Amino acid sequence: SAMSPFILPRTTPEAQGISSKAVSDFLAAVQSTINELHSFMLLRGGQVLAEAWWRPYAPHRPHMLFSLSKSFTATGIGLAISEQRLTLDDAVISFFPQDAPKKVSPNLAAMKVRHLLSMSTGHDQDTTWHTFSRPNPFKAFLALPVEHVPGTHFVYNTAATYMLAAIVQKLTGQTLLEYLTPRLFEPLGIQDATWDAHPNGVNFGGWGLHLTTEDIARFGQLYLQRG
Repeated sequence: SAMSPFILPRTTPEAQGISSKAVSDFLAAVQSTINELHSFMLLRGGQVLAEAWWRPYAPHRPHMLFSLSKSFTATGIGLAISEQRLTLDDAVISFFPQDAPKKVSPNLAAMKVRHLLSMSTGHDQDTTWHTFSRPNPFKAFLALPVEHVPGTHFVYNTAATYMLAAIVQKLTGQTLLEYLTPRLFEPLGIQDATWDAHPNGVNFGGWGLHLTTEDIARFGQLYLQRG
């Protein structure tokens, strides 16, 4: 039967040089030591060799991606750069003129898009709780002290990814989800994606995207194939 171009082809482990027993042994080991898998898909050569879901999870059920959402946000930034809407070296404050503090420190002025992507904004601690505990998260993020020169200090910083989602929306007039739909989701056959958003309408970026397991597999395959 003709396969939909959007359904990954299925084959057997042996057809791709992998032992079925090795796969089942792996799953048994995970089950006995972690016992927390929701779903599992093994791909090689762009084909699905093995797949499984644990109730209540199921192939058609979207799953919250937590921080895997960040990879989709970074992809949105990459696409916007390819469309020449911004560069990696644009200053973060340049996108938020209304929200920047009156006195901009040299480190804040030096914070670029690349530093949001690499979580090397110069903040000493994760800014996420502070950013989202204030009514205006952009103002809250930009008001924080930037203790280090951007690019010199890594700290896991989910609010930095949220700022990237906000930049895409400010540049395009679309939410990150709307922007990615024709550029990434539709070409990959990803349907019904949803992305949680702040009350200000900006997708959270660092979390909150909901996709199926096969959607994630397609996204991974896209990167394996270097786009």
